[in-house]
Amino acid sequence: MQLHKHNTLSQTKRKKITRERKEAKSFIMDLATKLLLLFSLLTTAPTTTTRAAANPQCTSSKSNHPDDLSVFHIYGECSPFSPQKPEPWPNTVLEMASKDPKRVAFLDSLVAKKPTPAPIGSGQNILNIGNYLVRAQIGTPPQLMFMVLDTSYDTAWVPCSGCLDCSPSVFSPNSSSTFGPLECSSAQCTQARGLVCPETGYGSCQFNQSYGGDSTFLATLSRDSLMLGNDVIPNYYFGCISAISGKSIPPQGLLGLGRGSLSLLSQSPSHFQGVFSYCLPSFKSYYFSGSLKLGPVGQPSKIRTTPLLRNPHRPSLYYVNLTGVSVGRVNVPIPAQYLNFDPNTGAGTIIDTGTVLTRFVPDAYNAIRDQYRAQVQGPFIQIGAFDTCFPVTHEQVAPTVTLHFEGLDLKLPMENTLIHSTAGSMACLAMASAPSNGNSVLNIIASLQQQNLRILFDTANSRLGVARELCN
Repeated sequence: MQLHKHNTLSQTKRKKITRERKEAKSFIMDLATKLLLLFSLLTTAPTTTTRAAANPQCTSSKSNHPDDLSVFHIYGECSPFSPQKPEPWPNTVLEMASKDPKRVAFLDSLVAKKPTPAPIGSGQNILNIGNYLVRAQIGTPPQLMFMVLDTSYDTAWVPCSGCLDCSPSVFSPNSSSTFGPLECSSAQCTQARGLVCPETGYGSCQFNQSYGGDSTFLATLSRDSLMLGNDVIPNYYFGCISAISGKSIPPQGLLGLGRGSLSLLSQSPSHFQGVFSYCLPSFKSYYFSGSLKLGPVGQPSKIRTTPLLRNPHRPSLYYVNLTGVSVGRVNVPIPAQYLNFDPNTGAGTIIDTGTVLTRFVPDAYNAIRDQYRAQVQGPFIQIGAFDTCFPVTHEQVAPTVTLHFEGLDLKLPMENTLIHSTAGSMACLAMASAPSNGNSVLNIIASLQQQNLRILFDTANSRLGVARELCN
């Protein structure tokens, strides 16, 4: 009897254990199924913002300086606008460079006087001109916006709620307790280009401007709090966009780093004292994380400089004195008239972040290209905007290109001079001619030639500095 009872208890215990095991197995399988489903949803249909925010490389800062801001390419891994299936980078660069002629024409057209207002109509907003982004926060409480850096533009602007043909991600003025539109009678209103105020002077301060050469926007000059890193600028004036037309308006707006009265530097003299610098990451960088330093603190102590020149007819642009160009050991014979600074015509050389390829006026570029070809074994073919492409096997004899500025010689690294085809079989000189329309007078040192360099803008002392730095 004792043995039978013991066997009965053992059987009952075994059944209980078996049942518990089955329940645990079922729970684990159910949990695994849910986790697999969740993983599938996260990996097959993420938003670009989620991917960027979840990536520690995109949110961490390499610098301990509080005024350092991450700078990343609009198509990079850290950008909320990065495509789900990105094109090979040579193709992306070709696509961006194809918009350079319109950008060059736009820069050539910049004058201090008010331009003729362009009509605002229905359009389609796609990523186009803007190349490098920085995180900015506007309003109270702050709203995060990824704004394009533009050294040739003054007024900051963002798409606002209700904007016609803008991207879905916009700034909401109604959600900010410190937002306020300006009236036409305000002193700041007269500083905006393209005013459309009524003759009586009453009403909101609206302005109509062009951007990128093929786009326009209508905005109301407004003010609100702007936060960049740990710096807060109260009552910052910017355009609140209500309608756009064209394809070149950056999706979440633009931060103007030009030299005009409504630029970031002009509105924050006590914060940044007319000084900023940036380091643009290489196109070869996976995360495209460079940095923007605002203010004199933390800037390189040893840096080579060249004078910044001011053109009263084009007050937004950063002119420098380019005195010559060398290819290898040959100083290219370029007539001085194609390099000299002339404030009356706007001729000269500027530093610009919105143009992809460095552009020279046609006669200057042709002389540089011909000397480059003379030192590299062909044959040469054209690929998109690049007219000097050759077999990559000849890259070992490719000469160094040196830009000679007043007081500063800049030898461009090979990655700032050449770009390779998608297949990797061809290398191309990453420079081009300005449009041959008779109106091009500007030489433009563009973003591809600035990568992995610290570019310092010191407007207080009228100088521009260049230092080597690994921006990635």
